[in-house]
Amino acid sequence: MISTAPSLPPAAEMRRAYLASDAGYDGVFYLGVRTTGIFCRPSCRAKKPRPENVEFFADAREATFAGYRPCKRCRPLEAPGTPPPWIARLIADIERDPSRRIREAELRARGLDPARVRRWFKQHCGMSFAAYCRGRRMNTALQAIRRGESVIDLAIGHGFESESGFRAAFERSFGHTPADGSGASAVDPVRVAWLDSPLGPLLAAARDAGIVLLEFTERRMLEAQFDALRRHFQVPLVPGDHPLLRQLKTELAEYFAGARRAFTLPLVYPGSDFQRAVWNALLQIPYGATRSYDDLARAVGRPGACRAVGTANGRNRIAILIPCHRVVNKNGQLGGYGGGLWRKQRLLDLEKGIEPVS
Repeated sequence: MISTAPSLPPAAEMRRAYLASDAGYDGVFYLGVRTTGIFCRPSCRAKKPRPENVEFFADAREATFAGYRPCKRCRPLEAPGTPPPWIARLIADIERDPSRRIREAELRARGLDPARVRRWFKQHCGMSFAAYCRGRRMNTALQAIRRGESVIDLAIGHGFESESGFRAAFERSFGHTPADGSGASAVDPVRVAWLDSPLGPLLAAARDAGIVLLEFTERRMLEAQFDALRRHFQVPLVPGDHPLLRQLKTELAEYFAGARRAFTLPLVYPGSDFQRAVWNALLQIPYGATRSYDDLARAVGRPGACRAVGTANGRNRIAILIPCHRVVNKNGQLGGYGGGLWRKQRLLDLEKGIEPVS
């Protein structure tokens, strides 16, 4: 497999991107600052260097071999979107015991600002930290009820003072009260889970009918996507596991290793007739190929409707599996991508056999 370094955007474009701290260019290029000897991501929030003191690199390796050391503020050697260690530890604690309640006093005892924790979960998970913990707790309870465990045992085991308090919390989450060993099978919430990838963490969601969400976690529209899922399915979103999420993890690992060209997972993507037509057309673009927005507009019978096609393309909720990354501008330039242009380039390179993602 031939490896070639990705080409850099025009210098003026890179200058504009780093001066604007544009995260969409993270991974597309890095900038070395001659006066300090450090290199940064374009999104770095440190004081901007003068343009004449900056040189650009296609990857972190080039910057390192040129003698620059990584910035301690933007940490350019880490995969963009990687949860910071303090969040990773918090999530690990929740997963070890979903029934445990982590209150603000405990967060402060860990040296964490509760407001900062809330902001991070709201931005990256579309819900507050309390809602995330509650959803994880309730989803665990739902699975236990399906196995036939008693409501009173679950109430005590999940830290509720009474059975009635547990029933009320369950009803708020799932729309009806639980029943001992029955009634829970009708509940099919949207299960949300984190998946690691070589391009940073992905937030995935599934119902029994199929995968309903796959997005890179720092995407700005993530909260809007969650709202759309709640509106479409009229069910709660809860952190939890699902067989389709486990299958998704396996198939994505095979894809990034270059061993899978097509996914076999069922997909559920409600939307307007036009949006679904666009998303269906995306599914017809072969692995390793690209289409222009003009091509896509003609494929859905709307020649000239490039802007509308681009909007529908941007509202795709299932990245990679519905391959919106395979749509580029007519002149061959990348165009836009909600997960960041650097990810779009890496995905296209992977599929063309240019540069394996590792």
